[in-house]
Amino acid sequence: MATFNPILTIGHSNHPLLRFLDLLGRAKVTAVADVRSAPVSRFAPHFNKARLANSLHEKGIAYVFLGQDLGGRPEQGALFTDGVADYEKMATVPAFRSGIERLIAGAQSHRIAVLCAEADPLDCHRCLLVGRALTEAGADVGHILSSGEIISHEQAEDRLVELAGFTAAGLLPASRVERLDEAYRLRARKVAYAMRTSSVNARGVTTRRD
Repeated sequence: MATFNPILTIGHSNHPLLRFLDLLGRAKVTAVADVRSAPVSRFAPHFNKARLANSLHEKGIAYVFLGQDLGGRPEQGALFTDGVADYEKMATVPAFRSGIERLIAGAQSHRIAVLCAEADPLDCHRCLLVGRALTEAGADVGHILSSGEIISHEQAEDRLVELAGFTAAGLLPASRVERLDEAYRLRARKVAYAMRTSSVNARGVTTRRD
């Protein structure tokens, strides 16, 4: 399903608040969808949920928290593989699919920025999980970089394939789709949330210590 507005992503990183708001303003963002599982920042408290929502409200930017549906740290142990959050499994969960649909619906009237913490979209589930699912659903997805440049999700995927070392001729897997699937898988294994030892209780629910 195509959206009237593109759906952007952004990482708050360690930006001062004014710099972050400037990035949103330059990208003409009218709503922020926070997909952090834990919407707090020890090093930049101005990005804590309540404070950020107030700051955005003062600039006329809407705020919605979607971390329960679209966060990168699942609570169910079944959504981990070898102790690492499995994005392919997470993408099939009904709550996640509902969150994606909610973003697409919101983009009919808002220019949304999907918010997480990491500066580089390829270090973050907002690109590797959420951005991928949005693109597969037909949305036009872009990523706001720390420089203010906006790159397309296709450009991000090109760099993803390059980082995986799948750009040389003759390498397997042969097709673009297969290379991209494997590049996503490899990158997710590197950057996704990993449980600490003994962090799954008897009910198969993760207990976070961080």
